[in-house]
Amino acid sequence: MILPFHPGRLPHATQFYIDGAWVEPLAPRLLDVIDPATEAPCTAIALGSAGDVDRAVAAARRAFATWSVSTRAERLDVFERILTVYRRRMDDMAAAISLEMGAPLPMARDAQAWAGMAHLEETARALRDFTFDQQADGMMITREPVGVVGLITPWNWPMNQIACKVGPALAAGCTMVLKPSEVAPLSGLLFAEILDEAGVPPGVFNLVNGDGPGVGEAIARHPDIEMVSFTGSTRAGTIVARLAADTVKRVHQELGGKSPNIILPDADFADAVRRGVAGCFGNSGQSCDAPTRMLVPAARMDEAMALAAQAAAGFVVGPPDGADTRLGPVVSQVQFDKIQRLIQTGIDEGAVLVAGGTGRPEGLPVGYYVRPTVFGRVTPDMTIAREEIFGPVLSIVAYDDVEQAIAIANDTQYGLAAYVQGGDLAQARAVARRLRAGNVNINGAPWTVAAPFGGYKQSGNGRECGEYGLTDFLEIKAILGYGPDA
Repeated sequence: MILPFHPGRLPHATQFYIDGAWVEPLAPRLLDVIDPATEAPCTAIALGSAGDVDRAVAAARRAFATWSVSTRAERLDVFERILTVYRRRMDDMAAAISLEMGAPLPMARDAQAWAGMAHLEETARALRDFTFDQQADGMMITREPVGVVGLITPWNWPMNQIACKVGPALAAGCTMVLKPSEVAPLSGLLFAEILDEAGVPPGVFNLVNGDGPGVGEAIARHPDIEMVSFTGSTRAGTIVARLAADTVKRVHQELGGKSPNIILPDADFADAVRRGVAGCFGNSGQSCDAPTRMLVPAARMDEAMALAAQAAAGFVVGPPDGADTRLGPVVSQVQFDKIQRLIQTGIDEGAVLVAGGTGRPEGLPVGYYVRPTVFGRVTPDMTIAREEIFGPVLSIVAYDDVEQAIAIANDTQYGLAAYVQGGDLAQARAVARRLRAGNVNINGAPWTVAAPFGGYKQSGNGRECGEYGLTDFLEIKAILGYGPDA
């Protein structure tokens, strides 16, 4: 049983972790952390400034001199110590995530907190086998850490995104400054406690809480940061890229998505629709790779709407600690208002509302709870088919033939993920190859932390997870005249 998380178990909520110690902010300024299930503050954190970022970067710069030349064995030893502490504190992590962003407790442990552990395990595996040096034709081709890196992470999968940035940065030999989301910062603070207890050398990992203008932008423009890895909205990602351009630093982005889910004519239709609804609604719709556009043969639109409405009715919305809860609240008033506006836009533009709608579910007058919503007969030009909603809202779009389905799927500014359901595996594979997305899932294949994750187009650049994530934190150096193997 996971006990409710009390913020008092985070004694450093109003401090930052810099150079191996918990320190006070230079100019104390507090921000309430809102519990989305109650709409009330559950604690407060300190908001940092450019001066706090300067302190953290200076510590990371000093630590880089030694951490960058640490051995594979030394880094693996640090990973093992981190994982030992993380596993022991898994229930704390799950409870903290549930409190800060509203995930139902079982999902917070078995998906959210688990993902952080799994990424660390996979990165350690990649580090054990990774080839840093290759000799050829008298040259040494070596891969070295890129330097001090800035890591800016979101609130929707907080530990997934922290671990798949911090892990490869550590494995590569980089030192870092992390800014977790100020909306859901408790898991980041707990993660810093874990790394501190695990004995990560001072200055290698630093955490400064804050908002985008105060801390995120300071990280992006800082002249002593060589790389920024950012996960968030496409709008915020463009700001980071512009600020980083003046110092020509590497920018690695994982941004928004509007992922298509093509149900081919020969798919097990009922099963594909049900799984599509579940994929869209998972994490209360707050996943950048959620299959939010379901593409179905035009002749089966009515059937798809009926099946999707039936599936939506099975999603119990309620408090994160509720025994039957499948969907908790969305994270904030800002998100709730945006989702409500877009649902109303779908109605106004003529989509057929077959489940859900505006307003809170019955019996939940307080909390940022959204009714699981399904629209049918959505056309590709409608707002709900083009904008990322980031809530439990599914749009069902008709296609006349497979060529048109592929065209509709690719007709988006995004390219993070796509999904294909079909009985003929050869056809599903052929369709998957033509979809312009960084990840394509065929027939509900289980997700794995070993798969590279990242997007095409305005969904970003770079890849995370396993050896692919490790590679993105490395520079390539050619040493000519190195000579033959000894």
